[in-house]
Amino acid sequence: MPKKIAKPSIIQAAGNKPKIIEEFVGRVNSATPQLSIARMKSPAGWIEPGQTPEFDEYTIVLKGVLRVKTRNATLEIKAGQAVMIARGEWVQYSSPEEGAEYIAVCHPAFSPDTVHRDDTAR
Repeated sequence: MPKKIAKPSIIQAAGNKPKIIEEFVGRVNSATPQLSIARMKSPAGWIEPGQTPEFDEYTIVLKGVLRVKTRNATLEIKAGQAVMIARGEWVQYSSPEEGAEYIAVCHPAFSPDTVHRDDTAR
């Protein structure tokens, strides 16, 4: 049976500046532990601590540029592009020059208990 999701839940974000996380599907908004889908809006100059999550993350940038730093590479993901990060890989997201709006899909769903954030931004 279909389930309409009337509005997202706002989730508190990590990082040096306020970022908006609107969870449409996931543990908080729809009690869905298998998958999460959220729209993110990060301001210019935002950076979050690195993380080594226990979930795969698929991100599609809608506006702006999202910087994705791993141990082996730093990628600039522009509007209309996507990036895939495998579970267990260290990653750090930021939007240093301009803000970004993007959709993140996590499998299984994002959880503060499984994201494993670094103590400080690198």
